[in-house]
Amino acid sequence: MQPAPEHTESELLQFRRHKLEELQKRGIAAFGGKFDVTHAPGTLKATFTEGLDVRIAGRILSRRQMGKATFFDIGDITGRIQCYLSKNDVGDEAYDLFVHQIDIGDFVAIEGLSFVTKKGENSIHVKTFTPMSKALRPLPDKWHGIADREIKYRQRYLDLISNEQSREIFVTRSKMVAEIRSFLNGRDFLEVETPMMQDVPGGAAARPFETYFNALDQKMYLRIAPELYLKRLLVGGFTKVYELNRNFRNEGVSRRHNPEFTMLEAYWAYSDFEQMADLVESLVCHLAEKFCGGLKIKRNRVTEIRAILFMIPRLVQEHSLVLSAEANAEFQAVIAMAHKALNELDHEKASAIAQTARTELGRFLGLCENDLNPGQKGFFDAMLAKLDTLSEDAFIDLSRPWKRTPYRDLIKGAVGDDWFSLSKEAKVARAQGLGVHEIHAGDEHYELDQKIFEKLVEEKSFNPLFVTHVPKELVPLAKQNTADDSVVDVYELVINGQEISPGYSELNDPIVQRQRLEHQAGEEIQKIDEEFILALEHGMPPAGGIGIGIDRLIMMLTGAESIRDVVLFPQLKRKAD
Repeated sequence: MQPAPEHTESELLQFRRHKLEELQKRGIAAFGGKFDVTHAPGTLKATFTEGLDVRIAGRILSRRQMGKATFFDIGDITGRIQCYLSKNDVGDEAYDLFVHQIDIGDFVAIEGLSFVTKKGENSIHVKTFTPMSKALRPLPDKWHGIADREIKYRQRYLDLISNEQSREIFVTRSKMVAEIRSFLNGRDFLEVETPMMQDVPGGAAARPFETYFNALDQKMYLRIAPELYLKRLLVGGFTKVYELNRNFRNEGVSRRHNPEFTMLEAYWAYSDFEQMADLVESLVCHLAEKFCGGLKIKRNRVTEIRAILFMIPRLVQEHSLVLSAEANAEFQAVIAMAHKALNELDHEKASAIAQTARTELGRFLGLCENDLNPGQKGFFDAMLAKLDTLSEDAFIDLSRPWKRTPYRDLIKGAVGDDWFSLSKEAKVARAQGLGVHEIHAGDEHYELDQKIFEKLVEEKSFNPLFVTHVPKELVPLAKQNTADDSVVDVYELVINGQEISPGYSELNDPIVQRQRLEHQAGEEIQKIDEEFILALEHGMPPAGGIGIGIDRLIMMLTGAESIRDVVLFPQLKRKAD
């Protein structure tokens, strides 16, 4: 008999312990062993043929008893399929065992015959079943997914069990990573592995994680980038080389940043940044066509919608609204709608939820419109206009060719053609007038420019944009432009408001390289890698290089809201004891 749903968690755990003991008393291995399967549950359902003898195994995800028969779903990462178990087929003892000792969440192995039910459901008619692993804890009640984000990320296995969208994202991620390797291998690039621990953390300006190598009696660092080792391989004669692996940066955690992340870096001797841009454009379009059904990718608007929904319950208090009884009742309905929407909000439902919020909020504001002052009315009109925009699906258009524009031209387009002739004080004043407040006269000119770029260009660029010819101060490892030595021959690929990939014409002059690294080391972020300079002094061919943040790329292609939604086990603060 299944325990009633009103039981406490402690009681449910005890029920399952008792069932485990009962299985053991009967001499049944509750944590079974080898079982040869013929199909995975989801694969069998997707390629279904009636009348097959099948052997499948998986977790019981749902069940419903109908007298002397029980229907239950069995599943794994591939999907799920319905099974039909009848007392007449398996006998009283086996049926009683399944009904009374097997729970939702348990793993079982099934032998049976594929068939189609009267209602047209592809199913398995069970001949025999074998317990494979007893679940001593119940699964979450809500099978539409884990609402608590802490549980979703810390106990990812529960999210994968209950959330089909999460399963699809991570299966797609694995396939995309394999396809990236296939794409590069097919173009004669060789995959290599370089050190994860380095005595000098180089290749980027970032704070590293520190560790200690006892056998060598020296401090070591988890790498922030593999770049300097990959370039050593160009010195050694490799002409097309890449590494797809983890980097580590001891910096902030955000929706777009995880301290441990996956990066592709590739180098191509005798190439340049323009050719590397062509390579990246081809790769991303290839992935989109193979896994996303085309070059138009639905943008994720969840974060914007969530911010408005969070704001709704505070509207009356923060704007000092005086409500009639009718308006107050309507506002309570709007609050209830917002709470419900926050629990259900995801990438697929985002536009519909924004439309519902627009309708409900508009109805409420219609009741109190005559009591609003001009400032309040302007605020609410802007909110409704924003919801109107969010009610419509928006897309990233990856159609080729992708736009390529110099860095300075983009900044001029955002803040005026005279920007680069302004004093620092004038730049700060103009920037603040445009809403960019994280800017100070004590910054260097290139730092002021970069903050403008990040806020007014990068964050507002959704379709692919190759930003070219960046100031040399920002990219110390790239080759200077021959026509303008204040910039370097690089691109920064921006898609969906964030950098996806940088690409360089790599600097191979060891004298200039030393000067650049010494300037950068003055920031006390990294030391100079003398071994790398030594390698360059033996001669490195001209080359193009790229980096691609795999996590961000997959976020963009799958429509994930946060980097934590595409990393199986994102970094979290340790739970308090």
